[in-house]
Amino acid sequence: MNDVKVIFKREFDAYFYSPIAYVFSIIFIVLNTGLYMFHFFFFGNADMRAFFSTLPLVLGMIFIPAITMRLWSEEKKLGTVELLLTLPIRTEHIVLGKYLASLVFYLVALAGTLTIPLMLLFLGRPDFGPIAGGYFGAILLGAFFLALGIFISAFFSDQIISLIITSLVCGFFVLIGWRYVPMVIDGWIPGLGSFLYHYVGVSRHFNDIERGVVDLRSVVYFLSFTALFLFLNAKVLERRKF
Repeated sequence: MNDVKVIFKREFDAYFYSPIAYVFSIIFIVLNTGLYMFHFFFFGNADMRAFFSTLPLVLGMIFIPAITMRLWSEEKKLGTVELLLTLPIRTEHIVLGKYLASLVFYLVALAGTLTIPLMLLFLGRPDFGPIAGGYFGAILLGAFFLALGIFISAFFSDQIISLIITSLVCGFFVLIGWRYVPMVIDGWIPGLGSFLYHYVGVSRHFNDIERGVVDLRSVVYFLSFTALFLFLNAKVLERRKF
């Protein structure tokens, strides 16, 4: 796994060569904590349900597209993707190294929100079961969206286009998990909305884990989609390589 470590270090260090990484991390932390604090002071509930309810949209439509847009698009724009693919490194290891770098960077940013449960601990007696479940779900959700974002980035040399497409696709996965959206689709094509809600929509599975109910089916859902998009990413690059 030395090849994976080399790619990981290259990509993880690249996040901090530019102030953009710091800017997006600060925006992510401030936006999520700001939305939560508004709900906290308005309703006074010592839980994090409001925080996790907005997290899929913030992740899928803002933060994840921003940190994945450059991973392959920048390589293609600079013309370094051909050089990278001709190195004596397996394509799967390159993809995994880039993916793990983005995942660790995401976990660092997510750790910045741990000030919220610490605040709740001092102000009240929160139930840490749902909070732990929510963070576990946030890790699985981020892992899935990161794999999707890196996969989309492999098709474009323009980072802005990659960001927009990733935001739209992640937004689709979030919205299709809301109950009323599949109902509208069922009105057009009977059965399609229900199918998408149960097997494609991310919100339903994330909400189950966020409530502290760690259903094995929801865990398998996230891990399966993550593995699928990483596999497809490697296949797309293999095709480009040959």
